[in-house]
Amino acid sequence: MSLKLQIRITRQILDELKKSIQELYLSDYIPWVVGYSGGKDSTATLQLVWTAIADLSPEKRSQKEIHVISTDTLVEQPIVAAWVNRSLTLMKVAATQQKMPIKVHRLTPDVHNSYWVNLIGRGYPVPRQGFRWCTSRLKIDPSNKFIRNMVKKYGETILVLGTRKSESSARAATMAKYETKRTRQVLSPNGSLQNSWVFSPIEDWSSDDVWLYLMQVNNPWGISNKDLMSMYREASSDNECPLVVDNTTPSCGNSRFGCWVCTLVSQDKSMEAMIQNDEEKIWMTPMLEFRNEIGKLDENGKIDDHSFRDFRRMDGSIKLYESREGTIPGPYTKEYREYLLRRLLEVEKQVQALMPSYIGEFQLVTLDELREIRRIWVEEKFEFDDAVPRIYSEVTGRVWPENTILSNFGQEEWSILTEITEGDSIEREMCSSLLMLTEKHTLLNRKKNIIDDIEHFIRKCYYADVEDALEYKKQQTNLRNGSSEHIARRLK
Repeated sequence: MSLKLQIRITRQILDELKKSIQELYLSDYIPWVVGYSGGKDSTATLQLVWTAIADLSPEKRSQKEIHVISTDTLVEQPIVAAWVNRSLTLMKVAATQQKMPIKVHRLTPDVHNSYWVNLIGRGYPVPRQGFRWCTSRLKIDPSNKFIRNMVKKYGETILVLGTRKSESSARAATMAKYETKRTRQVLSPNGSLQNSWVFSPIEDWSSDDVWLYLMQVNNPWGISNKDLMSMYREASSDNECPLVVDNTTPSCGNSRFGCWVCTLVSQDKSMEAMIQNDEEKIWMTPMLEFRNEIGKLDENGKIDDHSFRDFRRMDGSIKLYESREGTIPGPYTKEYREYLLRRLLEVEKQVQALMPSYIGEFQLVTLDELREIRRIWVEEKFEFDDAVPRIYSEVTGRVWPENTILSNFGQEEWSILTEITEGDSIEREMCSSLLMLTEKHTLLNRKKNIIDDIEHFIRKCYYADVEDALEYKKQQTNLRNGSSEHIARRLK
């Protein structure tokens, strides 16, 4: 089979694209927001914008600001996170030195939306195709919040993205849909944000086009594009990175970087390849093992975590599968959440002892996240034994850095409650909930809604165990079905 060249980038095409970028930039005073992830597509896009605007005169160049935004989910693959952080630092320096109208912003999710706060704090099960709670909270919301603030301030904004039609058929279809609604030939409406427009300068490029451009044009903010290619190569299982290929050969750009905890895929092939291809990256092994543990699959290819989850939903309700053969599980139990926190801190300790110095300051979970997990456990789940400081001290060997008291009850009262309820976790949960509710309403001197709150938690803890809940729910369903059939017969 003969090789078919995929490269279409020429000097003429690049010159035309530069002119198009400059004309769009000078056509109005709407600020630009450039999305940067550190990957090849966003690097090429920002590089095109940077070099085009740099060729304008200082007077024209200062017409408006260009905001570079990079969203850190706080669970990014650590090699990529270090790369992005270094790149953002170089951008700030280069923009100042070159007198570029570029402002750099590192965005992060609000602490209540972070991965560990939702997984360990609230007990959300790890993300899966049927419950993909992570993407919007970690990635989309921070950038959308920034863009909305820009629109609020300036009325409109232009979002410059490195999206390409050849990435996938779904991406091509979406881009084609909005092309029909374009204005000024190159601006598509943003499907999710009003008064923002999308400019995709490399929309028709192939992955090979991107790499050829990056290898032939120096990076204007001083990062090495060759090092970027090396990072992609190391994330490929065969340690190869072909540029000119036929349709059966994957480009280097098919390597995928994402969150190191991602369970939306069956395995983290890029991290596995990095560890396999470079012995200096073996320090990430504890992270990979932890990710594989929480994302373990059963014989049907489903995440195998039902035994770690409450048989009740988050609000205490009981829901049955369509087959009515079991209850749909809810959040992780107290015991498993505490186990996950301990394992996370242990993995962090192992990684920090093994990782190279160039990674810099590195944490798997921040103190702000630990504070929020602690608050949720005590104030929302009424687990007043306050386990976070204890687990933190036991694993790290350090004293919990705060003296904040979240409840008048503590470990001693929890032990007494455990003894009184003879270890029955549901009965203990009901008692702790009622105690904390009483304390809460007393401190606030507010009696309103206390009866409703008490009734809610009594109902939540009504069932002895999962078998009791399943039997009760089946009886309820049968009664409803029987009533419906009876009414139907009467109406005939």
